[in-house]
Amino acid sequence: MKKYILGVDVGGTNIKLGVIDKTGSIISRSRLDTKSYIRSKNKLIEAVITEINDMFSSCNLKKSHFVGVGIGLPGLVDPINGIVKFLPNIPGWKNVPLKKIFEKQLFLPAYIENDVNMITLGEWKYGAGKGVSDMICLTLGTGVGSGLILDGKLYRGAGYAAGELGHIPLNEKGPQCGCKGYGCLESYVGNQRLQERAAKIFKRKQIVLEEVTDLAEQGNLRAKEFWQETASHIGNALTGVVNLLNPTRIVIGGGVSDAHKFLFKTIEKTIKNRAMKVQASMFKIVKAKLGGDGGIIGARVLVEDMKSLKRKKKE
Repeated sequence: MKKYILGVDVGGTNIKLGVIDKTGSIISRSRLDTKSYIRSKNKLIEAVITEINDMFSSCNLKKSHFVGVGIGLPGLVDPINGIVKFLPNIPGWKNVPLKKIFEKQLFLPAYIENDVNMITLGEWKYGAGKGVSDMICLTLGTGVGSGLILDGKLYRGAGYAAGELGHIPLNEKGPQCGCKGYGCLESYVGNQRLQERAAKIFKRKQIVLEEVTDLAEQGNLRAKEFWQETASHIGNALTGVVNLLNPTRIVIGGGVSDAHKFLFKTIEKTIKNRAMKVQASMFKIVKAKLGGDGGIIGARVLVEDMKSLKRKKKE
């Protein structure tokens, strides 16, 4: 009986793989070092396929036990046609028909999606967003990623590029952003900018954000103010999103969210002070529950949703 899905979460540092059962639990997992294959798209694909086949053997499961494979990638993808448009931090990926390649090699249905959308799906069905129909998932790390669940469905937009909350401009003028714009949320609260600001405040070039959180825990006022300012930026950006989309749940994950004690209250207060009355009364901010497994677990939701869509089209 087919009841398992294999999830692949491709990141700039690691590639995480997992076998997910019907409950959304990972029963087996593996990991590859992306940097070992980053210079060759073909070698990376070959390594992932080899690892998947090894996982089938190590789990004592046959391919006939699997519904399909879900692959999350850090860039712009066309999930309907199964094409990777480009990956900004992994060179050599442009218009790659990854779905066809995987299906030809594995003899299993394969589906691809943006990595943050995969996390969003996982949190929605099995994590902090379970039970809601309208949700924003925000990941705070090297960049600021996000995904949208609207009316019980993942919203991708016409070009499959919706949900770029990290590139909402906070100012008409502001610091240059990696997207070539300026004044974007990410240019204020992305890891690099936060570490640069922390280094200036604490006069230590090598300080890491975990240390700032530790200092805040110890009552350091400068550390607390650092996180409050960060939270204000996030809250200001989310105010516009709350007014526009009227979500009931905002799920926040990623490394920066580990400072949630010093972020969430200020984010919530900022939104409630600035958003329209109805929208401000309906949202709740929660920390992501699935951690680093969100993308793998989201593969279960992706595969099930895409197979359901395929059935509806046939009908």
